[in-house]
Amino acid sequence: MQLFFQKNIKGDKITLAQDESKHLSKVLRKSVGDEIHITNGDGELFTCIIESISLKSTVLNIIKQEKHPEDNFHIHLAIAPTKNNDRIEWMLEKITEIGFHELTFIKTQNSERAFLKPDRLEKKMIAACKQSLKTRVPTINPIITFQELIDKNKTTQSQKFIAYVDQNNQKHLYDLADCKQSYLVLIGPEGDFSEEEINTAFDNGFKACSLGSSRLRTETAGLAAVHTLRLKNYPS
Repeated sequence: MQLFFQKNIKGDKITLAQDESKHLSKVLRKSVGDEIHITNGDGELFTCIIESISLKSTVLNIIKQEKHPEDNFHIHLAIAPTKNNDRIEWMLEKITEIGFHELTFIKTQNSERAFLKPDRLEKKMIAACKQSLKTRVPTINPIITFQELIDKNKTTQSQKFIAYVDQNNQKHLYDLADCKQSYLVLIGPEGDFSEEEINTAFDNGFKACSLGSSRLRTETAGLAAVHTLRLKNYPS
């Protein structure tokens, strides 16, 4: 199955935007009467028949609509963006393919980047959803400071973890996390969290966790955290 994306689907017809129409007609060489699948990114899958098609616009008739159930757990990754934007985009693609729910970029004391292009990140994420046949597009929150994230999650019922470089043999995230929970995992920048930030996290209910014996880059740590929590809740 090939999956296409269109926001705000209403009624019994869908008019695809130019980029999706061009891909359908020029790359996939679809034609009138062919069946394709569309998602709105909110868990709904639409089976459609092509009514008309061109490079600029494609009209589809909806013949079936189904709602995919939500996961019984929630993965919220809070991570400091890397200096190299390509690396954080790579991570976003991969954790979308694996499956996560929410992402917040944080500015820490040792952060090297404080600006991101949300439109570009959303396009990367939607493309990854289409490739991995996911009908729910994760949420990306605006970038905030480390302290703002702590303050916003003071009363959350999530299991809260902070991953940082430590030689004291912390317990692995897989062993600390319970199944079917809401999770918030903090991942620091290339220079790691400051001692002050680590202590602030501890004071606000975060537990130290390990992601393995290797020293990981920021984007690799983000990927490892999402994969670990997804594996903890497998099958789902």
